Amino acid sequence: MNIRNCRTCGRIFNYVSGPAICPACRDSLEAKFQQVKDYIRDNRGVGIQEVAEACEVESAQIRQWLREERLELTPDSPMVLNCENCGEPIRSGRFCPKCKDNMAKNFNDVLNAGKPAPPVPKQEEPHKNKMRFL
Repeated sequence: MNIRNCRTCGRIFNYVSGPAICPACRDSLEAKFQQVKDYIRDNRGVGIQEVAEACEVESAQIRQWLREERLELTPDSPMVLNCENCGEPIRSGRFCPKCKDNMAKNFNDVLNAGKPAPPVPKQEEPHKNKMRFL
């Protein structure tokens, strides 16, 4: 059993996975996320600071939700996120689609590096499988 203290409230809880926060704080954070989502839906084009003040959430938490792809910036948003690899502007997440594809290809190359190549089937002679008459 993995026992930890909640990094938000300090209570002891049984840690399973994810951020080290207790179930009560996790539920509270999820309720704040829903509040932020509803506020953004009702007030299109608002900035992070305005949302943070209106919903009483830290702007760092809103940026975290953007990085986790739980929220997405509109195309006309004045706020810009940058790809952590190449610096390309993105609307949510950590990486642009080009870098994601490149990383996936590199991971697949590494995974397949130790495996032998699949055997190439031999070409059988065309007359070998035909019926023969004597």
